[in-house]
Amino acid sequence: MGNDDRSHLLDLGSFIRSQRRLAQLSQRELAKLTALSDPYVSQLERGLHEPSVRVLRALGKALNVPVETMLGMLGEELNEDTAEISTEAAIKRDPALTDSQKAAMLEIYKGFTGKVGS
Repeated sequence: MGNDDRSHLLDLGSFIRSQRRLAQLSQRELAKLTALSDPYVSQLERGLHEPSVRVLRALGKALNVPVETMLGMLGEELNEDTAEISTEAAIKRDPALTDSQKAAMLEIYKGFTGKVGS
C-alpha cells in the first residue's frame, strides 16, 4: 500500500469518526446499525482497512452521508456535474470546521429549513 493510499484511508477513518460523533453514536451503535463488528468499525476509523462499497453504503446510510462523499475520501474520481451534494453533507465534510462547529451549523440550518429533529 502506497503512502497516498494510506493517507486516504486515514482521512476516511477520521471522517467516519467525525460523522459518528456528530450523529452522537458510539462505535458499538454504529456497528449495530451497519451490521459490522465493533473491532472492524474501530479499524476503519483508524485507517487500517479499505472498506468495500457495500460497507461504505451501510456507513453512509447510518451516518446520513452520501457514499460518493466517502469514495471521494479514498481518492476516487467523482463527476461533479452529476454528483449533487446537500447542504448538510457539505457542512459535514468541511475539513475547516470542528465537530462542534459542524453540529452548531447543522442545528442552525435545520432551524431555518424546518428540518428540526430529522
